[in-house]
Amino acid sequence: MGFNCGIVGMPNVGKSTLFNALTATAAAQAANYPFCTIEPNVGRVAVPDVRMDVLAKAAKSAQIVPTQLEFVDIAGLVRGASKGEGLGNQFLANIRDVDAIIHVLRCFENDDITHVEGTIDPLRDAETVETELMLADMESLEKRAVGFAKKAQIGDKEAKEYMAVVGPVLAALQAGKPARKVELSEEQKPLFRQLQLMTAKPVLYVCNVNEDAASTGNEMTRRVEEMARQEGSATVVISAAIEAEIAQFATVEEKTEFLATMGLDEPGLNKVIRAGYGLLDLITFFTVGPKETRAWTVRRGAKAPEAAGRIHSDFERGFIRAETIDYDSYVKLGGEAGCREAGKLRQEGKEYVVHDGDIMLFRFNV
Repeated sequence: MGFNCGIVGMPNVGKSTLFNALTATAAAQAANYPFCTIEPNVGRVAVPDVRMDVLAKAAKSAQIVPTQLEFVDIAGLVRGASKGEGLGNQFLANIRDVDAIIHVLRCFENDDITHVEGTIDPLRDAETVETELMLADMESLEKRAVGFAKKAQIGDKEAKEYMAVVGPVLAALQAGKPARKVELSEEQKPLFRQLQLMTAKPVLYVCNVNEDAASTGNEMTRRVEEMARQEGSATVVISAAIEAEIAQFATVEEKTEFLATMGLDEPGLNKVIRAGYGLLDLITFFTVGPKETRAWTVRRGAKAPEAAGRIHSDFERGFIRAETIDYDSYVKLGGEAGCREAGKLRQEGKEYVVHDGDIMLFRFNV
């Protein structure tokens, strides 16, 4: 699967409650005290996609297998984490391993739930966490820059290429800007990714609100939305408390009825999952047949052999061609047979760029 989002934020903002609801388990302990998460918790969740039901019906598939995203619940960060405060660098290291960051911000008042800063201010909390991540990135880069500089002085080509990336990124961090704000050439981006900087990762802000603000948001969420808009990030408003309740219902009917009483069309978690999927710039292609309709994940811009490799490495290694049908044609023409007859089934080669919703069958030889 290989794509994951780290759930970060200050202590007691609802991270573990959100994670528990996401995975519909109680694997992460949710308690009213800081650092209740001692090890990162990992859970995989299905990505909701109504197209799968449509495809399965057309193909009379026996089962549906959705694609998945991985979520990592990371312990609360506090001011000074980059210098070892709280649980410090142990958890900063966990953030380095994820592909994207879901930053949970507390946007509700509740005297029964303490806040490490004493007051509720989501913008301050966002700045605190971002600052700690920037400080940690800056310290890491400054150490590596010394080594790159020494090698560059004796003519090491790769070191010179790294210095061309490290220089502007370090300058941005020193100026209080996250690494993701630095403009780099296409040639420099692979080196940039190899630096594994935390502030290079895309961010989704999840505003955790009280139950009565789940459908409308509140003044705090609007402030977060404006901040996110200015920095080019996205936001989702949910009530982690509601999501935790929904996770306890056994049937879809019970969940739907409960959502209706709360004035909601769907679980907020669906929005978080879809937003996380979009945050990683992922697309979905499908394999469809009588046995199953299955969704697969690739990065946008992936070519057919890479998509084949998501199913099995042999498919990529021995790739010959991909028989491809676009989703709209498959649905309109009632499946593969109708598409083949209408000339909508295409034979695509190694340079074909996969589109979201493609139905694909790979031919290979190893």
